[in-house]
Amino acid sequence: MKIDLSGKTAIVTGCKRGIGKAMAIALAEAGADVVGVSASLELIGSDVENAILSLGRNFHAYQCDLGNRQKIYEFISEVKKKHKCIDIIVNNAGTILRKPVSEHSDEFWDEVISINQSAPFILSREFGKDMVARGSGKIIFIASLLCFQGGLTVPSYAASKGAIASLTKAFANEWASKGVNVNAIAPGYIATDNTNAIREDENRNIQILSRIPAGRWGEPEDLKGPLLFLASQASDYVHGTILTVDGGWMGR
Repeated sequence: MKIDLSGKTAIVTGCKRGIGKAMAIALAEAGADVVGVSASLELIGSDVENAILSLGRNFHAYQCDLGNRQKIYEFISEVKKKHKCIDIIVNNAGTILRKPVSEHSDEFWDEVISINQSAPFILSREFGKDMVARGSGKIIFIASLLCFQGGLTVPSYAASKGAIASLTKAFANEWASKGVNVNAIAPGYIATDNTNAIREDENRNIQILSRIPAGRWGEPEDLKGPLLFLASQASDYVHGTILTVDGGWMGR
């Protein structure tokens, strides 16, 4: 089956770099126009915009602090005014703050939960209502291996990603019968800004690589295929699934 998203419009949060950028470009490569949003995304001339325009697709840039609930609702209102139909949502934006549990402050907790958990819930609910009304749509959460494990020194991140796994199932339980597919991708250890600290720790890096059957860190581009599967008709009978893309980590 050829994946063709021509005529579709996708929202990708956290699209400025890393996984989000790769996913936004993948959707455009498959024919979709992209509504991109990040806290610091350039409104004109970003790398992701240039890449998508070079593919002959449209890119609409927005800035939004996804840790600010009022700003989220302003973003939703603006997008609904300018784009009559959102067909795909990719909830990629996230943050991670590292401190041991005993030192993990309320401020760390609140910031991570707001961006990683509350924002994807609100965006999916508000844009998802319209999908339900017309009987079609694809919602893709970006989860993590920490849906299944606790990690070290990242309790707020682990909690937020555990919640994303449950939200994926909760949305799917209610909306599968309405023609809306809700699923998640759980990336393994991917070489991005968020993992710089781990990759630069020689001992930790060796420990991680020794547990990845594929023998390497993942790249953002490794997530393109799984994303397009979940964003297309190929996944029409897939609901509430958390798809691991981890080089075999969970199998190990």
